[in-house]
Amino acid sequence: MASLENTVVVGVDGSAASTGAVAYAANTAATRGIPLLLVTSYTMPAAMFAEGMVPPQPVYDELERECHPIVESARATAQKIAPEIQIGHAVVEGNPAQVLIDYSRKAKLIVLGSRGLGGIKGMVLGSVSAAVASHAFCPVVVTRTDTDQPDSTGPVVVGIDGSEISARATDWAFAEASARGAELIAVHTWMDPQVQAAAAGIALTDDDWSQLEEQQHQTLAERLAGFADRFPDVNVTRYVTRDRAVRALVEQSEGAQLVVVGSHGRGGFAGMVLGSTSRALLQAAPCPVMVVRPEAHE
Repeated sequence: MASLENTVVVGVDGSAASTGAVAYAANTAATRGIPLLLVTSYTMPAAMFAEGMVPPQPVYDELERECHPIVESARATAQKIAPEIQIGHAVVEGNPAQVLIDYSRKAKLIVLGSRGLGGIKGMVLGSVSAAVASHAFCPVVVTRTDTDQPDSTGPVVVGIDGSEISARATDWAFAEASARGAELIAVHTWMDPQVQAAAAGIALTDDDWSQLEEQQHQTLAERLAGFADRFPDVNVTRYVTRDRAVRALVEQSEGAQLVVVGSHGRGGFAGMVLGSTSRALLQAAPCPVMVVRPEAHE
């Protein structure tokens, strides 16, 4: 196995959501020509630590052996999708979210399903996927489907707002589109608090709105210019709309193979650091979502 810096890591637990994540991760590793690492974890029962007791090694060994069928099933799924890639595995004792966050310190990309891995049953976004997307040190892809046939034909969609983290997300989106031979849809919305505040109490004419919209088109073109020069093979479609960012991104991600968004920081959940747009996309997007956080390494 190559260094983690050039490896796609996928969390597996034997669930249907995990199968979809493995299929997507294998396809991603194949398009980039890099290895895939299957990671699963187990947790020692709390009772084994009663009164300062240290669990004997055979207990750890047995719990690890119980994970092997899960790993082998995931390996079969990955080999079916991309028989040419190098596949490794790791079985780790610990909380599944923390295990994946630890791997994210060096991995190129973390992939996991929207449910499973100990997540709360019935949640659209599982507790583990939310925690990893919130705290990872590399980009995280959360998949939406339970199938072992990932969609590899649609466009890649990216949300662009002019911020530094948006630029990093755009870089990842171009790289993904280039690796997949896919079209890139660049989405920029401009019904934001700044525009609303500037227009408060002012009756704008049609010409005013047209001028504002033209300015937004120009702004998007400027933000894409450098990336288009670096990735001349990527066909870019620009989509500028006066709308909420989440609604526009969900609409454009219908039929997409990936939507990429930067996460600006603290969201509304205690202990979580997802921005409102990225958090909402993880709940509502119909395709896999890549979250790029400020802490994510290049």
